[in-house]
Amino acid sequence: MQGTVLALALRPTKGQTVDLQDGLELSPKQGVIGDHGTSKKRQVTFLDKAAWQTACEEVGVEIEWTKRRSNVLVSGLDLPKLVGSEIRVGSALVEVIGEVFPCHNMDAVQQGLKLALKPQWRGGVYGRVVDEGEVTVGDQITIHSSQ
Repeated sequence: MQGTVLALALRPTKGQTVDLQDGLELSPKQGVIGDHGTSKKRQVTFLDKAAWQTACEEVGVEIEWTKRRSNVLVSGLDLPKLVGSEIRVGSALVEVIGEVFPCHNMDAVQQGLKLALKPQWRGGVYGRVVDEGEVTVGDQITIHSSQ
């Protein structure tokens, strides 16, 4: 299974506008460098373009993917199946840990969006950085190892 990085975003400040990026630097200590909020496990988030489009269709409105506040927009991957795997994203290595659960902020973007993101992990997945590296738009994503 191989995917593609379609777009990248940085959340420099909590609750503020997400900034589109050409590249992101990932670090095991800091997660996405320059991103406002990470934990030791949830350092980088991935959103599938097709899943996002399905959720938008359900609420009847086309919404920019950055409203989801994810770091990496991807295509060509079955994100739920990656949990427990390490993936190579650009030159970085990321362990995919779990599902990103949609919060009440999604309904502030569009009423019903939170519910539309719940099925089939449409809200995406999160992971922790194992090996530092850089990710750029157009990079391929490959499974490095799986459990």
